[in-house]
Amino acid sequence: MGLDITVLAVDWGRLERTPAGEREGLLYEAVDPDDEPGPRLGPEAGWVFPASPKVPWSGRYEFRLTLGSYKPHFWAADGWDKAREFADPALREPLDGFLRGLIWWGPYLDDEDDEDDESDGRLFPSDPEPFGPRRLLVRPPASVRALAAHWTRAEPRVAALRATYDAHASHPGGWIPDFDAFDALVRQWAEVVAETARRGWGLLGLTA
Repeated sequence: MGLDITVLAVDWGRLERTPAGEREGLLYEAVDPDDEPGPRLGPEAGWVFPASPKVPWSGRYEFRLTLGSYKPHFWAADGWDKAREFADPALREPLDGFLRGLIWWGPYLDDEDDEDDESDGRLFPSDPEPFGPRRLLVRPPASVRALAAHWTRAEPRVAALRATYDAHASHPGGWIPDFDAFDALVRQWAEVVAETARRGWGLLGLTA
């Protein structure tokens, strides 16, 4: 069994107004709705709105060809880690900002300037440590808007990364074997961020 990930967009104001003791149950429900009998297959790809009828202020994103696994996201991050030093600096800075906010750990671990680090998994500062679904990703609305701005700057230059990525980060037979797979996954994250930012919501990446 590998690590999985379920990505949710949520109305941050509604979530904050929900009593802290009830949030975990709502998040479980959005990840795996009780009203859906059997395994949750979801659509082939894309958004499900609402994520559950019981949580109408949420949406769930289904990534194409990942089967809910975190592995493709890990390998995409690893690919960028290998390719970035050879990339155009005009792409490197905004794509660093975009991926670091989502799936990439950055070029070093001790980053005192990363104000968006919610690594302890708390949704709100006054919350106790979470006991429900593990938070792989916690991005409130302001952070989501910042991610969208990073992508706006990066997107026009991503296609030019093809030769560099395939030369330095290809992994034949892996989850992310080449630039096309990397590009496809990153652009799905761009869909996630764009729609969440459009709604003014926050973003969560949860695992059971």
